[in-house]
Amino acid sequence: MQKTQPFAFGAVLFVLISSFTINRPTGSSTAWQDQQQPIGLQLLEQTIKRAYAVNPLFYRVFNPGWEGANGAIGNAHLFNVTHDSSLLKLYTSVLDPQKLSNGGWVDDRAWACLAEMYWWDITGRKNKAWVEDAKKRYLDARAEGRLSNHEGFWSWYNWPPKWKIEDKIFTNSNMNHMAHVACWLYEATKEKRFYNDAMLVWNGDSKSPGIEKTYYRGDGRWEGKPGLAAFGKQLPWEGAEYGSLGAAMYRMTGDPKYKKIIVATAKRIMDPATGWVDPDDYYQLTMDGNGAFVHYILDAYLTAPDELADIPDKIAKMLEHVWTNNHGKAKVMLHRLSDDAIRNGWNPNGGEDGYGVDQVGSVHAQSQAVRAYGVFAYVLQQKILNRW
Repeated sequence: MQKTQPFAFGAVLFVLISSFTINRPTGSSTAWQDQQQPIGLQLLEQTIKRAYAVNPLFYRVFNPGWEGANGAIGNAHLFNVTHDSSLLKLYTSVLDPQKLSNGGWVDDRAWACLAEMYWWDITGRKNKAWVEDAKKRYLDARAEGRLSNHEGFWSWYNWPPKWKIEDKIFTNSNMNHMAHVACWLYEATKEKRFYNDAMLVWNGDSKSPGIEKTYYRGDGRWEGKPGLAAFGKQLPWEGAEYGSLGAAMYRMTGDPKYKKIIVATAKRIMDPATGWVDPDDYYQLTMDGNGAFVHYILDAYLTAPDELADIPDKIAKMLEHVWTNNHGKAKVMLHRLSDDAIRNGWNPNGGEDGYGVDQVGSVHAQSQAVRAYGVFAYVLQQKILNRW
């Protein structure tokens, strides 16, 4: 992930954004706002409103890099809930995920691919252009040699071994969102090479292990090399990063071992006794409050809602903590009411070990908020429709 500059849109973007008022939820009386409605519907309505609230600033600071991709992922999930035609129009024109840049590090490209695949999935799996573009991005990265075992285990790497680049390489788990992309591409194309790539990354082969043997210690514990989160720590979110990949592997293979691992991982990380989250509001104590982290945990929940039944409540408390500035007690600003800017770090006292965690309303922070609230709205909708 690398810093990029805000992207100039032109008048067309603002015309499209203004059209959101046609379909976005309003403050008028609706069935959802009836106080007699179940708590789940009230929470869903609140989450949808907040997802829409953080979007305008995101559009103003938008860039077409990995931050833009994170916003696209959140808004794909929001569209699945609202069926907002203006949101769809925006992402099939000005903010079409095909226009996202590949960036430099391999996870930049993975986010772009995932944005395309989520929009393909959520809009009925009809737009093959998104699949073909994601496929090209993926295969180009593979042809460059970024899928390798040159460090003794199979993984995606930011740079191929042959490239001489003086750049700090970090977050094995972020890099392996390309394996997550492979699962999606196999699902979309049925081309066995994508299945084989994903299996290689997770399980390795007869010569070199994959990420499970390299990093997983059992009982939900993952261990990688230490360091600052943005400058060398291999697993910034303690293995939660593999929640999305593990969910995709389980969906692709049906092998219960993937489900078992991500359930154990989510339980361990979201248990305050582990020391990773606050015991009351469940925000991360030593890392930035990243929408991607929320998504990883929720992907694990969607895979095993019975085993992880407490996860939606914990995420709700985390996002409420952010929105209310730790219930009015935060020493640093988490949510700026004037423009619904969100701070990248969600620790109310500051001091996270993250990437620009003090930024409020930056493209990094705002895109992560769009992702967190959009994905959570989708999860709440699924819970209400299927399980409430």
